[in-house]
Amino acid sequence: MAQSEILHLEGISKWFSPTQTPALEEVNLTLQQGNILGLLGPSGCGKTTLLRIIAGFELPQQGQITLASQVVTGPGVWVAPEKRDIGMVFQDYALFPHLSVEKNVAFGLHKTRQTSAKTLKNRVAEVLELVGLSGYESRYPHELSGGQQQRVALARALAPQPAIVLLDEPLSNLDVQVRLRLRQELRDILKMAGTSAIFVTHDQEEALSVSDQVAVMRKGKVEQWGTPEEIYLEPASRFVAEFVTQANFIPAKRRGKVWETELGCFAIHSKQIVTPSEDNSNHFDHVELMVRQEDFIIKPDHQGTAVIRDRQFLGREHHYSLQVPSGRELIARTRTRTALPVGIHVKVSIAEDAVRVFPAMSSTPTSWKPFVYQKMKV
Repeated sequence: MAQSEILHLEGISKWFSPTQTPALEEVNLTLQQGNILGLLGPSGCGKTTLLRIIAGFELPQQGQITLASQVVTGPGVWVAPEKRDIGMVFQDYALFPHLSVEKNVAFGLHKTRQTSAKTLKNRVAEVLELVGLSGYESRYPHELSGGQQQRVALARALAPQPAIVLLDEPLSNLDVQVRLRLRQELRDILKMAGTSAIFVTHDQEEALSVSDQVAVMRKGKVEQWGTPEEIYLEPASRFVAEFVTQANFIPAKRRGKVWETELGCFAIHSKQIVTPSEDNSNHFDHVELMVRQEDFIIKPDHQGTAVIRDRQFLGREHHYSLQVPSGRELIARTRTRTALPVGIHVKVSIAEDAVRVFPAMSSTPTSWKPFVYQKMKV
């Protein structure tokens, strides 16, 4: 294990019944010291099961986990959860209602180390200051807001100074505004504490904004693992593109050196082609161009090939539902303060460097009627 690695998972597989699809299949992940890893994916993809296996609450049928240079799970090896030097923050906070904030935070210290009353009190004060709850020592959980309860749960996990902290959808029970504020505070707190962390979420923005690395999971497997920028800008599969960016997919045909679509033509750039194998990347006559919602540029044009069918105002941006000649719906997101009316024709442009090319879901030729195309420019 490299010196900077705090956690390494190799070939983790888990199934709850031999006749069922595996809950986890050959999962390999590495967490660097001081980094935050987000496990992102839809419900049922195996995120929480993987977190529970790391914590020691579940046993995998295959694979090995190494924590701080010690094998804690593997063939013939299983270290109990309380001996793994791991802090846990649960979705429902799991605070003791009959204990004060101070005693809730101190609970983990009593269980893990022999400390004097003065040292314990000082450590509790340190972590409460870290999470912004100094002065709340004597309050009880029912006297706190949801956001404050989550801070107490985080303080309790951080108090024993664990090797890593595991967080299972820690912000999912909070109101939207509180959640937006706390997700940045969560990252700041973990970074100030210097603690390595893994957190589970199904919220794309949350994963991208909090994490140093993101592992996108699907059906028990890691679909893609990389930095938030890599995941968003260079999705390795159609699933990642759809789940993380809510991208549009536009059918295209190869015509000479361009991809021809019902919106216009794009030059073929091999670096934009995403295929299962590099060997066949030049053999697709029918593909789909991935375009993120914010990469569309729409302008009123009575000769435009798209029609605005619906518009939603979301404060900082507008979401437009566009109907194109084939009847397909595309979603465009703009930050302009100018609201385009529903029902008008618009010209749709796309920056070519924003396009990713995927193999078509079907080899059936697309059915739109040809238009007079022009090279698309921003």
